Amino acid sequence: MTYYAINGSPRKTHNTATILNKALEGVKAADPQAQTELIHLYSHDFSGCVSCFECKRLGGKSYGKCAVRDGLTPILERLADADGIIFGSPVYFHSITGKMRMFFERLLFQYFVYDADYSALSPKRMPTAF
Repeated sequence: MTYYAINGSPRKTHNTATILNKALEGVKAADPQAQTELIHLYSHDFSGCVSCFECKRLGGKSYGKCAVRDGLTPILERLADADGIIFGSPVYFHSITGKMRMFFERLLFQYFVYDADYSALSPKRMPTAF
């Protein structure tokens, strides 16, 4: 079992990171065999969704996954197999940080399907927390 915590704060040792680390400690306490990792988004160079729609192109090599290759690519690949994800962000202007917003655009849009059934292409369902 692999669980990730995503830190959307630019500060690696302050409130948001501390809370995420405590949450991961709780995961380890509940399941000592669990693998955990804290990912600091501000340590990676990436952009938000560029609306290329390659993840939507039926039969394309990037169908269901983001075609943009940058610092977020290996993270998105690892998260696809996660057993749980915890998101954390400080509040900036009544919302999440810009880096967290870019991350969500890339993580979530690749799995959306435009159909009447509101289908998803995600590899599996997983518990998440914010």
